[in-house]
Amino acid sequence: MKTKLTALAVLSTVLAAPAFAAGDAEAGAKVFNKCQTCHVVANEAGEVLAGRNAKTGPNLYGVVGRAAGTYPEFKYGESIVALGASGYTWTEADLAVYLADPAAFLKDKLGDDKAKSKMVFKLTNETEAANVAAFLASFSAAPAAAEGEAAPAEGEATN
Repeated sequence: MKTKLTALAVLSTVLAAPAFAAGDAEAGAKVFNKCQTCHVVANEAGEVLAGRNAKTGPNLYGVVGRAAGTYPEFKYGESIVALGASGYTWTEADLAVYLADPAAFLKDKLGDDKAKSKMVFKLTNETEAANVAAFLASFSAAPAAAEGEAAPAEGEATN
């Protein structure tokens, strides 16, 4: 009986989680206009690749694959810093979920109902959130491998 209840609890959690489809980076570039008030995508040389040179939020260049809450010289909230300290790194899929509801994402990932996010803006449209996540993933040093797949070695051809 206990095993059945545990399985039922796990299944209900999986079903309750938002299911985001793979995003369209080109469409995400347009939606990113909603984000540029607070965020910029600027490479290591300081060249602005997207958005304006906003500093309310951290630079999102290379966010996919980076530990949460670790962009240098940005003062993050405690919850996202705790998430990064746990070893968590951003994936495109999780970034889409975060964009839809940052506080709910942090509460879920940390298992802490008191977790908070300094980012109050939400991209509640799942398609828009997935598209912005795909757009931001296009600025990552290496594309994130699908869960369970190894990333190709440098110089290795991909199909």
